[in-house]
Amino acid sequence: MDLEKLTRELGKAIQASAEYKALEEAKANNDADQKLQEQIEQFNMIRVKLSTEMQNEKPDDEKVKSLDAELKGLYAEVMNNKNMMAFNIAKQDVDDMMQRISSILVMCVNGEDPDTCEPAPSGCSGSCASCGGCH
Repeated sequence: MDLEKLTRELGKAIQASAEYKALEEAKANNDADQKLQEQIEQFNMIRVKLSTEMQNEKPDDEKVKSLDAELKGLYAEVMNNKNMMAFNIAKQDVDDMMQRISSILVMCVNGEDPDTCEPAPSGCSGSCASCGGCH
């Protein structure tokens, strides 16, 4: 059995999943949203200005406050954009799917039955080594 080949097949199946397709569509919608792209670019420029000001030997507190407020306001606008919200939901769905797949693999490596092992809800990785307990 060629594990690398099976892994590549799993990768193809992941890319064919509804979750992955939704994420790709959400990325494309974000890329096509000119206003969103301009806001992200502006956000990054303000973040650089804020970082630069804060690294000054004597930062101008009023300028820092102003830039910080502007940055937070723009962040809220970006995050409330319908395309960005759809992207965040799709990204979380893919992350959840990948966490579930990873948990199943870890459980199998730990000797559980691949056909019946079931990851615990709430983000359990299946590994008790780093866990504080289920109860």
